[in-house]
Amino acid sequence: MGVTRRKLVTGNWKMHGLRAQLKEIAAIEAAAAAHPHVDVALCVPATLIAAAVDHAQTVRIGAQDVHENEHGPHTGCVSAAMLVEVGAQTVIVGHSERRADQNETSHDAWAKAAAARKQGMHVILCVGETEAERNAGRAERVVQAQIEKSVPEDADGDWFTLSYEPRWAIGTGRTPTTEEIASIHAIARAKLRMMVGDAADRIRILYGGSVTGDNAAKILAVENVDGALVGGASLTAEKFVPIIQAAAAA
Repeated sequence: MGVTRRKLVTGNWKMHGLRAQLKEIAAIEAAAAAHPHVDVALCVPATLIAAAVDHAQTVRIGAQDVHENEHGPHTGCVSAAMLVEVGAQTVIVGHSERRADQNETSHDAWAKAAAARKQGMHVILCVGETEAERNAGRAERVVQAQIEKSVPEDADGDWFTLSYEPRWAIGTGRTPTTEEIASIHAIARAKLRMMVGDAADRIRILYGGSVTGDNAAKILAVENVDGALVGGASLTAEKFVPIIQAAAAA
């Protein structure tokens, strides 16, 4: 009998949101409570974490990055212990925007995941190819290599989630075909099995990249798609709640 994995819908607010936007969490919270068999999280800017925690009960509040060290001379960085202290339960590492803009490597993502794990956080680790890599027929190899270098050797579904985000689909309104998504997710699952054995079947693999209420049902119906990492559509309840509802119906 196969392992049943609960759907996870995570919003990534990126560098958006002031305290005025926290009112959106109330409606998102209501939708999460109405669909208790779907896990819902919001990764908000670090400045909003503590306040967001006060607005959420069912929704898990998280961060968008973490430093791999516990403390030290790292100006502008935040450690896992600091995030936990203000109420963050989950954290995104290895996001493609950080890989591109901050030149983060797969080893950096691995180190950050380990640091977050040490503090009891849930980790969402992102992988995905560029448009040039896909056009060159290298998407599968790129994702496999990123998984091999990024995923901690003790990864398990109780604390670790993988997210496939083709870089060229993020914020562009473009998405791969369902066949392309299914192919990468199957390859990712197989790679995880090679690395962590049976624990791979308990690890959720999300899809991220221009997920909306219009395409969520189709994407979430794909085999090995266990949820979604949502960017722009997570900023308002009006756009985010339909994705939660699609996950509940999947």
